Amino acid sequence: MIPTSNLLTRRSAAILLAAFVITIGLTSCSSSKHENRYEQDSTWAMMPFIKLNEVNPILAASDGVFMCPILNQEVKWEEKDVFNPAAVVRNGAIYLFYRAEDTIGKYAGTSRIGLAIGSDGVHFTRMREPIVYPAEDFMKVYEWEGGIEDPRIVESELGTYIMTYSAYDGKTARMCLASSTDLLNWTKHGPVLTGEYLDLWSKSGAIIAKQKGNKIIAEKINGKYWMYFGDTDLFMATSEDLILWQPVVDENKKLISVLKPRPGYFDSRLVESGPYALLTDKGILLLYNGMNLDTGGDPTLPAGAYCSGQALFDPNDPTKLIDRLENYFLRPDQPYEMEGQINQVCFIEGLVPLNGSWFLYYGTADSKIGVATLSAK
Repeated sequence: MIPTSNLLTRRSAAILLAAFVITIGLTSCSSSKHENRYEQDSTWAMMPFIKLNEVNPILAASDGVFMCPILNQEVKWEEKDVFNPAAVVRNGAIYLFYRAEDTIGKYAGTSRIGLAIGSDGVHFTRMREPIVYPAEDFMKVYEWEGGIEDPRIVESELGTYIMTYSAYDGKTARMCLASSTDLLNWTKHGPVLTGEYLDLWSKSGAIIAKQKGNKIIAEKINGKYWMYFGDTDLFMATSEDLILWQPVVDENKKLISVLKPRPGYFDSRLVESGPYALLTDKGILLLYNGMNLDTGGDPTLPAGAYCSGQALFDPNDPTKLIDRLENYFLRPDQPYEMEGQINQVCFIEGLVPLNGSWFLYYGTADSKIGVATLSAK
């Protein structure tokens, strides 16, 4: 989602971009009554997800201490907020990778990626220190001091885990990539967009993957891996090896939009990738985050609310939108979702199958982490 560091400046940029895409987007408006109901929705969608309100939020800020290699001092790296998690199942356990913020620095706290591990999808034990963080390495120029944000993870056919994340240097968010064979030790590979696209605002990389048991494995389509990304419109990139990526562009070398905001809907201000995109027998299913406009959006939702939507793309042409849910399937309606660092936020980012259920993890008000479940069919 829009990173909270230097929020006013970064939101201003997003507003200008969103205003542009809305003028060229769909003109149809939603029904004036947006009920959170599923009876009329398409059979391709994953729902209903049920929030586990009796245990949510499942993770909140803590006083863990970490020796920052850049500041060369101990910092309480997750003292301020924890949110926006990715999730992976390995050896019967869920590895939950989450964004954590400290309280120091000029961008409302530096972000790092923490890890918590659990076996039931609800209760987790945290690692003492962050797993991926800004350091004195070749990525410092992109990651310091805003930090590393909002991971998403898939596995390759050979068992290597691929993480996309956002690096924020205080001016530009850049989608970056890291890999690991054990989920504990990560190798950074740099920005996903390079060359003339290096300094474009880019984030939220959702790679197309397929469920194989409890694993989510990156899947090639037409000989290439594909990734959705973006937090105004959604765009795409392709890769031969999951490490080096090329954006999908038109004849003028401009990014091609594949999903746009919709005036009058919950996603009227922007759309942003959720977890990986899931290749199913109905098509490519993308769960995504939508933000409501202050005016001109869904009048039944608060201004600026983040809700969750679903879209279906052609399995043979990932750029081709086939269908899209009319309504959100998840919205902020609990106190810890409606009030926090940023109010009115449910931001989905982690999705895993385990023991006959799907577990969907999401950030709540940019402050805590919640979970919703769906029984597998």
